[in-house]
Amino acid sequence: MTVSLQPSIFSRSALMMSLQKLVFASLFLMSSPSGGFGQILDFNRRSPYQQVFVDTDEFGADYLQSLETALNNPALKTAKQNTAGRRSESNDSLYYAILNDLAYYWHTRNLNTALDLAQEGLQLTEQRNNPLWTGRFQITLGAILLRLEKLDSAEVILEEARKKVSERDLAFLNTQLGYVYERRGQLDKATNYAMESLRLGRKWQDKKAIALAYSDLSNIFWKQAKYKKGVEYGLESLAIFQQRGLDDLDYDFTLYVVGNNYLELKQYQNALYYYQRAIVIGERYGFYNNLSDIYISLVDLHTYLNKYQQAEKSGKNAIKYAELLSNNFMEMRAWLSMGKLHNKQGDFTEATADLRRSIAIATDDFGDEYYLSQAYQALGEALAGSGNYREAVEAFNHYDKLKDKVFSAESDQRTLRLQTEFEVAQKENTIGLQEARLEQQQQRQTFTTIVASLLLFLLLLLYLVYRQNTRKNRLLQRQNQEKEVLLKEVHHRVKNNLEIISSLLALQSSYLQDRGAVEALLDIQNRVHSMGFVHQQLYQGKKVVRIAMSDYFRSLGIHLLQSYGKQETVMIDYQLEPIDLDLDTAIPLGLIITELLSNALKYAFPDGRNGTVRLDAQRKDDNLIIVSIADDGIGQAIGTERRPTERRPTERRPNAAQGTGFGMQMVRLLTRQLDGQLTEDFTAGTRISFAFRLMS
Repeated sequence: MTVSLQPSIFSRSALMMSLQKLVFASLFLMSSPSGGFGQILDFNRRSPYQQVFVDTDEFGADYLQSLETALNNPALKTAKQNTAGRRSESNDSLYYAILNDLAYYWHTRNLNTALDLAQEGLQLTEQRNNPLWTGRFQITLGAILLRLEKLDSAEVILEEARKKVSERDLAFLNTQLGYVYERRGQLDKATNYAMESLRLGRKWQDKKAIALAYSDLSNIFWKQAKYKKGVEYGLESLAIFQQRGLDDLDYDFTLYVVGNNYLELKQYQNALYYYQRAIVIGERYGFYNNLSDIYISLVDLHTYLNKYQQAEKSGKNAIKYAELLSNNFMEMRAWLSMGKLHNKQGDFTEATADLRRSIAIATDDFGDEYYLSQAYQALGEALAGSGNYREAVEAFNHYDKLKDKVFSAESDQRTLRLQTEFEVAQKENTIGLQEARLEQQQQRQTFTTIVASLLLFLLLLLYLVYRQNTRKNRLLQRQNQEKEVLLKEVHHRVKNNLEIISSLLALQSSYLQDRGAVEALLDIQNRVHSMGFVHQQLYQGKKVVRIAMSDYFRSLGIHLLQSYGKQETVMIDYQLEPIDLDLDTAIPLGLIITELLSNALKYAFPDGRNGTVRLDAQRKDDNLIIVSIADDGIGQAIGTERRPTERRPTERRPNAAQGTGFGMQMVRLLTRQLDGQLTEDFTAGTRISFAFRLMS
């Protein structure tokens, strides 16, 4: 997996995009008395509801108020009030969609309000006997419950929803179940749900689901202390989010997760960069849960950099947003970050108070052993720092028990060390200084001997590894050469087989009297030749997987001039930049060029007329390729009369835009296969261009 989102390159464009969105939203809100309601719900549109964070993100922190205003629209209030008899099913679904979004996004501000709205939607859809929307409201309710630390209830309601919703809803459902197991510390099960969400996202080509799955994996790798892998998956997630062009809750959270991984890698500037971007989005839309998360991490970041005043300020912000959200999970972690800060400052009394408060908030059914284990670890350090070794040992015992549930069991060395320190503190006055010095000297000698032995062992091991790698590299090089020869032979055989097909078509055409059939077979021959040239280039070139586009196009042009007997009257002007093509791109591209060149040679220069065809290929930014074929022939002129068996000089040429004929239909289909765009210009002769992007 390769990504290219580096802060030094990406920061300027990303921040400019965010600022442009912020300015646009601000201007809109100032100019609209309804605060953005006109954008969210408008019955004059074909789709009245412009769904928040799906169709648009051009609004500010009051979008929840806009959703509430939309929900009270008179056309929708009847949908809520009519519990029996005739009603508008479309208005029902519209009402459910807005209410569900309102409930889900309120969980970023206040969990109790979100819970009330989700239960209201659940009750309404159950009364209407609408299982699909009942299941969707259950997913939203599960997302809220797990953030209220009701993990068991969240799991039950989410599993009930699975039986009711469509397959397209399952990616989001699995994401919420993954959060449940992640909070419990069962990271293996959380990973399974993330991978299932990724599979469903790819099946339905749902970029949001794919990006969210990569984001979850990045967060899981962070918890497993696999930070480089976490950065890799996080950047992959951000790249997909940016393709969507929407600054939503999950994009904001992913910025925070990437910052966390960079923080653990001690790449503090990168971490700060992503935290700052996340804060901009979080404050714009009022994502209190994300803001609390970010400020908690900023406490750690500023603490590492010894910027204690800024760390203290960040901690207060973290507590503020957690309290606004009414979220014990956030409050517990905020006090945990403050305890770590005071530990670093050496203020162990204050640290102990913060950490005891953090643990007190985390009830017995709190569920998240990961953060609870951190709280006990930090409490043990604070108690040990203040000389309270007995309670420190107990705290570390709690830490080890919780840690074993998240990761593999750790040794008891830390507890043993603290117990030893406790005994030494009691008997320190009875130990002679001379004995201590002698013991230290013996330890140093033993340590030196061990280190020397280890160094010799490592040198021997490195030498053996070097020899083994050298042998492996030689073997791999030999195998690669053999595979390259084999691959070239395959391309050679494919090319020969295509030549045989072309020869059979030529032989068959010699027995035909129908001119249209002969021309059709000639067109097929040329298409087969275009594919054969690809394989010829692959086995003759230096690269067995890519071909030079300029050589390929020139070979096609020479062949088509000979095929239509236009060598003496028509010249092809090649303006081709050096571009390499892979097999999957070269074949459809060659077929397109073959059709357009054939079209020009057959129709642009009737009755032996001389002319020029210009073939251009240019590379733009971001791997955008623009190919054009232009001729100075008869263009788009239209005659008044014609017979089926003849073509007049003023007769209209086939037009790509009209899509007549098999050839141009194939051009359109192949252009769509390359995700390209076809354009035409008939002002002087005929010019047909199409643009597509090379796969990186």
